[in-house]
Amino acid sequence: MSTVASPTRLPVRELANQFARQLIPLGSTFSYFSTIPLPEEEIQQYLHEPIAALPPALCVFLAKVGIILAPYLEKGNGKEGELAAFEKPEESRRIFGTHLKSETDSMLVLAVKDEDMADYHFAFYNAIAALAADRLSEEAQEPFSKLLREELAAEAHGEVDEKSWHLKQSLTRRQANARKETKLFRDYAKQSFEDTLTLYLHGICCDIDVETGPRQIASRHLRKRLELLESMFPPPDGYAVFPELGKKRR
Repeated sequence: MSTVASPTRLPVRELANQFARQLIPLGSTFSYFSTIPLPEEEIQQYLHEPIAALPPALCVFLAKVGIILAPYLEKGNGKEGELAAFEKPEESRRIFGTHLKSETDSMLVLAVKDEDMADYHFAFYNAIAALAADRLSEEAQEPFSKLLREELAAEAHGEVDEKSWHLKQSLTRRQANARKETKLFRDYAKQSFEDTLTLYLHGICCDIDVETGPRQIASRHLRKRLELLESMFPPPDGYAVFPELGKKRR
């Protein structure tokens, strides 16, 4: 693998442009480049294993995706956007994954240094889910939006993750009829889809525990969401979803 020596920080988009022509194919959908040397067993853990667990229908939907592995990622300053860092940033500025998209292909940039593998897998699937949420048409999103409207009508409390939780709170505070099709609802629905798809994909790959707490959505509503996603993007052969929700991993 090639090693980037300088600068110590580089805008993510500039990094992606720099290495776009050096991507190594990983099947028909994915290709990758690592900016630091990695042994084959780590390439297996960082790429082959999480990609193998992705639903085939989702891979077809995503078309072409490049993956760049960087040592660290850092929040941008508003002008440059996120940065790839080759020295460890302050903890408060660290991020673990991001995605870039164009009309024809997309790029994930993921941090790998000093990263717990479970956290890396979450960042990987979150970047995939964010990319899918960006590409999904309103028509394809509608079944999920319908579920959200049913939850709002039932005054279902909670969400899957922080971002969708905050958007749901904002929606219900600022909009008398939270189910009405508005920008507030669309923003919430997109983020909720992204967060739920992240959980779904991570659950296919790994044995994870669904977080419990005051903001966590009830399991009966979560089950309906996961069943919908399973119908949209069935797991690959040999994989199943969430044994704690009644499904046994094969």
